[in-house]
Amino acid sequence: MKKIPMACFFLAILTFATSTPLAAQDTRPNIVMIIADDIGYEDTSPYGQMQVQTPVLERLAAEGLRFTNFFLTASSCSPSRCSLIAGRYPHNTGAAELHTPLPESVAIFPELLKDAGYFTGQAGKWHLGPAARRGFDRIYDKGPEIGDGGEEMWVPLLQQRPRDKPFFLWLASLDAHRPWGNNPFSGTHSPDAVDVPPYLANAPATKADLARYFDEISRFDAFIGKVETELKRQGVLENTILVVLSDNGRPFPRSKTRLIDSGIKSPLFIKWPQGIGQEGRVSESLLSSIDLAPTFLELAGVPIPDGFQGKSFSAVLKNPGLPFRQVVFAEHNWHDYEAHSRMVRTKDYLYIKNNRPGFSNPGPADSNSSDAFADLKRLREAGSLNPAQVDVFMAPRPAEELYRVTGEDTYQLLNRAIPGEEGGVLEYMRGMLEKWSTETDDTVPRQLTQDWYDKETGHSLDQERIRGDMPGGPEALTTTNKGPF
Repeated sequence: MKKIPMACFFLAILTFATSTPLAAQDTRPNIVMIIADDIGYEDTSPYGQMQVQTPVLERLAAEGLRFTNFFLTASSCSPSRCSLIAGRYPHNTGAAELHTPLPESVAIFPELLKDAGYFTGQAGKWHLGPAARRGFDRIYDKGPEIGDGGEEMWVPLLQQRPRDKPFFLWLASLDAHRPWGNNPFSGTHSPDAVDVPPYLANAPATKADLARYFDEISRFDAFIGKVETELKRQGVLENTILVVLSDNGRPFPRSKTRLIDSGIKSPLFIKWPQGIGQEGRVSESLLSSIDLAPTFLELAGVPIPDGFQGKSFSAVLKNPGLPFRQVVFAEHNWHDYEAHSRMVRTKDYLYIKNNRPGFSNPGPADSNSSDAFADLKRLREAGSLNPAQVDVFMAPRPAEELYRVTGEDTYQLLNRAIPGEEGGVLEYMRGMLEKWSTETDDTVPRQLTQDWYDKETGHSLDQERIRGDMPGGPEALTTTNKGPF
């Protein structure tokens, strides 16, 4: 009998073992993260907005976890997304201003998952710059192929994935970013049935504007359902962590680009049948969007690098009532207009420091060219603005703002930033923000990027576009300090 070399014997055993279905299984969870564009936390039915038709999100809330105190780190699209993918505060990413690409030197969690054996894919809106593409095996982000709402390649990407690997998908919609397009969901919501918040005008054009925004949210909701259906068809839904969130608040005055709840608070749904077990739970734990990256890494069994400033909340998934953070922080930098403001938030209070108090903050340029803003300007010209609407145009703004977020001040309208009031809360919140700014190497550059658009019309200014200095410096980009929790 011919003797088989030992090396060949082990090779044969290895080949046999890895070709069997049992050995090919990888029990690590799949992760599908779905990111809305400009959908406020208050604008889905599970969060009490019954005017908006979001049946899929209602079911996700009934079958998984819904978080009521999840906050973003920036109230602008790309800074928020760069912070999310890097697990770092915006001024610690080198991409704190809108449309600034993430530097290649900054670690991103999809690349770590990819290196650990995950298939990683992205479909829809990108907005992170070229360097972050290294984290993905496959990317679909080109105009026509991703569709009007950015969701057309979500299911095809899921179908194209290799079957022998766990997967992470970054699915990013263009819904509900302006402008509103005509699509099968147009007209889903009647303007006559829309309730208008007090900081907008209760006028026909504003109500129609909000109704079209709600239509876009319903389309986003429907595509989430298509993804979930495909996961179920493939037999992987049970061990898939399905996460849904937004990147900032609604694209209306006094929302997006503001650091009050309407700009910085996000919905967060997490469904994981095999891992969570309990259904229909609500968590009031205070979370930051920078906590998602370390959570995903821990659940995937991947070491969390020191450079990630967030921390894993995996224990909260098992015990939704578990306390997590005491404070969260956020920032607003240039987004069409010069700005530098910072926020610290507890469950009970919200504090904002305006480092450019001389400037008004009605919203971004696309909002300032909207019908809703035009209605507010008409009220202003007629001298009919209520106090909440006056805040849209206010200049100068208060250097400090303090709001008690529990109770009746739902929209953060009563500024309580008076020394000695609220039992010393102002001094405590101010001190927490100063501690965070120091520990994370935040700065207020002397030369910030100036306005590129007209605030009254939202139209582009006829001038050379020059970038100022980015908040934070070389130390901010490399620090591993996490700041207060």
